Amino acid sequence: MIDPLYSLSGFLVGLLVGMTGVGGGALMTPILILLFGIHPATAVGTDLLYAAATKTGGSLVHGLARSIDWRVVARLASGSVPATVVTLALLSHFNLNGEAARGLITLVLSIALFATAMVLVFGGAIVAAYRARVTTLDARRTAGNTVLVGALLGVLVSISSVGAGAIGVVALVMLYPHMPVAKIVGSDIAHAVPLTLIAGIGHWMMGSVDWHIIASLLMGSLPGIFLGSYFAHRVPERTLQVVLAITLFVVASRIAYDHATATSIITSFTRRAVP
Repeated sequence: MIDPLYSLSGFLVGLLVGMTGVGGGALMTPILILLFGIHPATAVGTDLLYAAATKTGGSLVHGLARSIDWRVVARLASGSVPATVVTLALLSHFNLNGEAARGLITLVLSIALFATAMVLVFGGAIVAAYRARVTTLDARRTAGNTVLVGALLGVLVSISSVGAGAIGVVALVMLYPHMPVAKIVGSDIAHAVPLTLIAGIGHWMMGSVDWHIIASLLMGSLPGIFLGSYFAHRVPERTLQVVLAITLFVVASRIAYDHATATSIITSFTRRAVP
């Protein structure tokens, strides 16, 4: 059965993604944790497979428009896929329903959300200044750094489901300053498909995916993305990005506060229990 509350959340997130191009994992995972009380591990695993489905649609659109650089996608994937597999292998040794996994996921998630919010606010100015100063980059070093960026994204996304959007785009702009923005966005979305799919399958194998929630989210998000894309040129993008950044700051602060509070309680309990 489709849950209308999850579908409504998916529609609102899809609307923002369609308008701004970012905000999928950065909003959906916190919504599942804070509003619906889903365990962080289940929220991350569920959001990863949800993102794989939505990113596939975006990749098809960019592929038809020929706005994907498959060489860049291959470089990113050569770093992210092994990093994802290693991260999932390490996570499998945790009890994902335990406090240790909860603490790790909420800590990495809050860091990733703060980073995404900073990128939304200051990314444009940083990119403009960088592009004005940089003329040429060493091709071999650029290729190596792209693999490293892919590895970093693999770790972030596997633990928190956040990072493949705004952070990935800004990193690619720094590495390929003269590449058209449309190709950078298309390449980032295309790379997110195998990344989120592999990470999501890994979480599913560890039992941290709720298919019922995924179906409900997709039922709302797909129309939301379509409608948001239609209104993308009718609403000031900068205003939406600032609002989204403020929202992410607030959400990240709340998650970080909950993490600090839980850690303090566990530490206090442990000290009392140990004679």
